[in-house]
Amino acid sequence: MLINDTLHTTSPLRQRIRDYYRISESVAVDQILPIAEVNPRARSRAWERARKMVLQIRREQEGHGGVDALLNEYSLSTAEGVVLMCLAEALLRVPDKATQDELIRDKLSQGQWTPHLGNSESLFVNASAWGLLFTGNMVNYADKRKKEQFGLLKQTLGRLGEPVIRRAMNIAMRVMGRQFVMGETIEDAVDRAKEKETKGYVYSYDMLGEGARTMRDAERYYDAYVKAIKVIG
Repeated sequence: MLINDTLHTTSPLRQRIRDYYRISESVAVDQILPIAEVNPRARSRAWERARKMVLQIRREQEGHGGVDALLNEYSLSTAEGVVLMCLAEALLRVPDKATQDELIRDKLSQGQWTPHLGNSESLFVNASAWGLLFTGNMVNYADKRKKEQFGLLKQTLGRLGEPVIRRAMNIAMRVMGRQFVMGETIEDAVDRAKEKETKGYVYSYDMLGEGARTMRDAERYYDAYVKAIKVIG
């Protein structure tokens, strides 16, 4: 049998490698952490580069100021922000009107929209706050007597009915949803990403298969992932 004696070395470097075999994580972190420190010059360069990138993105996002202001007002740190994000994502995937009505009724009735009135300088945000306030209360109170407490506009919304609200909410939520969801299908998402990819943008894609709750769901998502891999290449 041939034995490679060169692997058996007593060099200090080789011994250190052996010493680190299955080393405690806390010990490893204590030794590596100082190396990960960023010096002031590097931190300053990173900050300046990030600033330039943000300014460039803002210049390219002209015309979306209302949406940005809306997302700033209803951030994910608030219950209302979470409600809107749930709607934005879910409404893009709900095919039938009855389920859309139930989703809107369920989510909008959870929010406390009044505190958001007048908080933003954006007319778009203030209008949305009023709309969400009226809509949320309308779907929450089916009783006509309670509806009348919200005035003429409230009564008008009540006469228009949920189909009109559903249509309005769908438009608003689709505007917001397109900020986060690239497309309803993988083909749409890849096609929409092409223009930005030529400018250096990089995208990751997900078919949201973690939402599977049954074997049928799991198989459907499995097929979706296989298809996505083929489409993306």
